[in-house]
Amino acid sequence: MNELKIQKELREFAKKRDWEKFHNLKNIAISINLESSELLEIFQWENENSNFWFKKKIKSLIEEEVADVMLYLLRFVDIAKIDIEKVCIEKIKKNKRKYPISLSKGISTKYNKLKR
Repeated sequence: MNELKIQKELREFAKKRDWEKFHNLKNIAISINLESSELLEIFQWENENSNFWFKKKIKSLIEEEVADVMLYLLRFVDIAKIDIEKVCIEKIKKNKRKYPISLSKGISTKYNKLKR
């Protein structure tokens, strides 16, 4: 399994604070969802064509939430002993089969509704 430097740093961060007892897969999965919701909340009532997120303050909020989601995700895969790079590459390969360019280019139709 490829360990990322940041995963080691997160592990040490939790250990020094005696937080490992709270870091189980259930709690971390919930935290990923909560932080993702906080990211969504930033966009909640904005017009989809708005460039509001270019504003320095808003962009900073987005960056904070993206980091929170990513850090919890990295902590999750570390605890679960998941090789994140390997599973992501495998998923991309699977998605290439589910969404062939000839059937999915330029459209957002779900794979099970593509005309084969």
